[in-house]
Amino acid sequence: MKKKVFATALAAIVTVLALVGCGNAASDSSQATNGTLIVGTNAAFPPFEYVGDDGKPDGFDIALIKAIGEKIGMDVQVQDMEFDSLVSSIGGKIDVAIAGMTVTEERKQTVDFSDSYYEAVQAVIVPKGASIATADDLKNLKIGVQLGTTGEFIADEIEGASVSAYNKAVDAVNDLNNGRVDCVIVDKNPAEVFGTQFSDKVDVLPGTNFNFEPEHYAIALPKGNTDLAGKINNALKELKEDGTYDKLVSQYIEE
Repeated sequence: MKKKVFATALAAIVTVLALVGCGNAASDSSQATNGTLIVGTNAAFPPFEYVGDDGKPDGFDIALIKAIGEKIGMDVQVQDMEFDSLVSSIGGKIDVAIAGMTVTEERKQTVDFSDSYYEAVQAVIVPKGASIATADDLKNLKIGVQLGTTGEFIADEIEGASVSAYNKAVDAVNDLNNGRVDCVIVDKNPAEVFGTQFSDKVDVLPGTNFNFEPEHYAIALPKGNTDLAGKINNALKELKEDGTYDKLVSQYIEE
């Protein structure tokens, strides 16, 4: 009797483990395998990402990932999220992320990256006429940044700096205009957008003044998904070769 009960219990355990295994496989399988690519972005980083007139994410990155989707035969669905949550959401809520995201060694511990699609550099936004011109001038300042960005990483290393991180870069610029921070460190292209938007209040200083190094944007992918990475990289190459990439740059970045 005991042997029969043990055998029955063992069979039940095996069945449960098999079902659990199936459940894990299903939850780990990317939506990408079903012909849909769930893409995370942060639509507060113009001209790469912003909310369009229709209330949906728009910008260079959005147009680029949709063009990639067409090349690889996948429907692209974009989710607007906080930038700081994008990397941790890959492989779960989203399949990939495109958000003016710089390839860093820290991020590469968690995700893989596609080939680079854009070279960028940080810039510094300062109040109109401020006496800030070099890296030494940034010491001991109150610096605004966007949370989780390269700008925050740089600011954290500046001697004596007090760093305020915001979910949106524009919120940092608004606090600059209100005197709550002394400057804002953000990528060059959005800095120029904000410089135009607040031309009577701010100046935009090039990163070369502060010895900032060039950075490379790429699409963040699940760790080890070489199949998806290969498809995206091939699509990027084709878009550059057929002129689509240059058209998008002209449309969104070099208007």
